[in-house]
Amino acid sequence: MTLHDESREEFAELDELMATGAGAVAVDPQVRRSRRIRALIVTGVIVAVVLASIGGYVGWALTAPLPAPEASTSTPVDRAWDPAAIPLPTDGSTAISVSGGEEYLGESASGIWLSSGTTEPRSIASITKIVTALVILDAHPIPEGEAGPNITFSKADHDLYDKYYVMGATIAAMPTGATMPLRSALGAMIIPSACNYAEAVANWAFGSQSAFLEATRAWLAAHGLTGTTIVEPTGISPGNTSTPADVLAIGKLAAANPVVAEIAATPSLPQLGGAPTTNALLGTSGITGLKTGNLGDGSYNFLYTATLDVGIDEPLQVTGVVLGGQTRQSVNNGVIGVLDGIRAGFKRLAVTSEGDQLGALTTPWGSSARIVAGADAKILVWSDTTATASVKMQTPRTFAEGEVVGELTWTAGPSSVRVPVVIDGTIEPPTDWWRLTHPGELGG
Repeated sequence: MTLHDESREEFAELDELMATGAGAVAVDPQVRRSRRIRALIVTGVIVAVVLASIGGYVGWALTAPLPAPEASTSTPVDRAWDPAAIPLPTDGSTAISVSGGEEYLGESASGIWLSSGTTEPRSIASITKIVTALVILDAHPIPEGEAGPNITFSKADHDLYDKYYVMGATIAAMPTGATMPLRSALGAMIIPSACNYAEAVANWAFGSQSAFLEATRAWLAAHGLTGTTIVEPTGISPGNTSTPADVLAIGKLAAANPVVAEIAATPSLPQLGGAPTTNALLGTSGITGLKTGNLGDGSYNFLYTATLDVGIDEPLQVTGVVLGGQTRQSVNNGVIGVLDGIRAGFKRLAVTSEGDQLGALTTPWGSSARIVAGADAKILVWSDTTATASVKMQTPRTFAEGEVVGELTWTAGPSSVRVPVVIDGTIEPPTDWWRLTHPGELGG
């Protein structure tokens, strides 16, 4: 029997005695006092146990781990822009090749990337002189940094001045007995496009025009230029013809030859009194060379190279050709339009602004904070390449303002940009009352 049961029994006996009137006589006061003390002790123990239980719950509720805030995120929608607008000339034939930037433009860009007009052979006029220079340098290479062997012009060479003057061709002074290094002589035939120098240097290099033409045919065959016909070294004959594809290949060979490339990039020739280049666009819109050509029959040609800085690791190297343009101005305008269109097709565009909301953190006790982009972001895209986004989140450590909780990545072709994802706002702790009244949501 427990102490509590004994106390109840004693109280029952006391009540029975009092009911019969015998209690006042039968119960010793000392016994009665002892029984009351024991009853009070029992009651106190019960109250203490109850209070201890309440105090333990309060202590637990006020210190128990809180449930982690719930994170919800959303991925930004894809972004796309208008395609690049590259206006190709509407007259004549055009072919364009681009080296560098293949990861944006595609591997085929280094072949014929863009073209317009027909593909049949056309007269190439003074672009012939680029072929002549390459054939001569193939037989008589000039070491880097040197001027090459000296050429002394004979009376027969001097007479070429009168020959081409009568034909209305471009010429430059060539006194009998004058001496000039090969590099300068090649410059005279490329920069101001002097026809008398083209024939004179070809004769010097091969001994005769027939030998030069034989060497030229062999050179064309060796480079697979089956669409090209050369009948003389200057381009004054309409029989010098080529296709846009072949002229494009010739342009690449010229750009890869350091002597020809350097000469074609020179605006004037000091050895001929500063004679200017016929390439009026040299130095404009990134143009670095190569050669113009026309026969005075209303047909204009232009073989050009250009370097375009479009914001990628290395500039684009553009080679292009226009054959059979209506006017020199229309050809020049068309080339500038093409280059400007390529340049404008590369766009560094905003995809994210600092503070753009990507999600939210919420808690059972009603506190919340935003999940946002931590910085502005722009991405380089070509044309209408689509930019896609992905978000990676990690568990926050403090849930405090500015804490980095993930990363937003935008990708467009080979370009990518990463932005930190941060908490905007602070998760406030719950009140003590909420803790005391939500035991089921505590405990971690």
